[in-house]
Amino acid sequence: MVLNYIWIAFFLIAFVVALVKLVFFGDVNVFTEIMNSTYESARTGFEISLGLTGVLSLWLGVMKIGERGGMIELFSRAVAPLFSRLFPDIPKNHPASGSILMNLSANMLGLDNAATPFGLKAMQELQEINLRKEEASNPMIMFLILNASGLTLIPVTIMVYRAQLGAANPADIFVPIMIATFSSTVIGMIAVCLKQRINIFNKAIMGFVLSIAILIIGTIILFRSMSQEQINIVSGLAANIFLFTIIVLFIVKALRRKINIFDAFIDGAKEGFKTAVTIIPFLIAILVGIGVFRASGAMDFLMEGLRDMVALTGLDTRWVDGMPTALMKPLSGSGARGMMIDAMQTFGADSFAGRLSSVLQGATDTTFYIVAVYYGAVNIKNSRYTVPYALLADLAGIIAAIFVAYLFFG
Repeated sequence: MVLNYIWIAFFLIAFVVALVKLVFFGDVNVFTEIMNSTYESARTGFEISLGLTGVLSLWLGVMKIGERGGMIELFSRAVAPLFSRLFPDIPKNHPASGSILMNLSANMLGLDNAATPFGLKAMQELQEINLRKEEASNPMIMFLILNASGLTLIPVTIMVYRAQLGAANPADIFVPIMIATFSSTVIGMIAVCLKQRINIFNKAIMGFVLSIAILIIGTIILFRSMSQEQINIVSGLAANIFLFTIIVLFIVKALRRKINIFDAFIDGAKEGFKTAVTIIPFLIAILVGIGVFRASGAMDFLMEGLRDMVALTGLDTRWVDGMPTALMKPLSGSGARGMMIDAMQTFGADSFAGRLSSVLQGATDTTFYIVAVYYGAVNIKNSRYTVPYALLADLAGIIAAIFVAYLFFG
């Protein structure tokens, strides 16, 4: 529903701006440029989707190996001590705990198709122990905030898009995304813990927070001592080693379970092919909307206004070009993906704006979509403080994304 209104707004605003440019400024080419942009955007959307087929099939094939090999279950057991402290109102050994762990583990590994069913199941089980059936419970809110923070270890889709759009090293945004998304998650988690009076000094919670803080601070200190060229080499090398290690671990774990690895890969690859074909109309729709908005001059007007405001403070203004992705992400995942692609097409996949948009895309998740779907599934009408705290986590992710983009990409 939100994306519907956004898409309509793109066209209506573009029409008004184009009309003003024609009547008051005599720009006789503006409507021609708008129509040309619709054809170009539609062609681009199809080509990108078609080009995604191979790479997306590859990665979803690998992910299916990990899924059948038991990596989600293994990861769930590893984080169980932490999540038992974050959800103290869930009775011990209640099935909701397992569903929550499976959902968040699937999200961290980039298995969106597996994550959503687990998430809906978790909400149904949490509703069973919810005393106020139309009001979100504390465990529900914590669960939704952790989802909205977009915590992920492997940003497969973003790397696939970067590869398709010609990035020299599609994985160079891996470490920056990891820092940004962990920052979002930690801030959101701490805020909810304070609100719900959960002891953040508990060994499991504090251990998690400190581990992430040490990892982030250590990474920042390490890269601040390097030149930009060295940062690009080291971060890209580290990301690619990590990703290939994950693939090998998935295969080894599947071997130990005596899983037919080839069949698992084929099944996952089939899902990748279907996914790539399925997103064609959606991607074309959003790219056409953004193309019309940009060709009319409305995007430039909006960004120049924001850039002028930032310039008054004396700060660098390059980060402004990534803000359309950041502003769209809480509203629509498809819309934010379109903005990210538009930034990479306009400025280049390896430009500062292109990389920043990629990091912003991976830093958080679609807050309003998640709240609507998960609460709607169990008829929750009063979400209490879910949205403002989720947006706080989003803000932390955005700020962290901008910071690490300057650190890694200059």
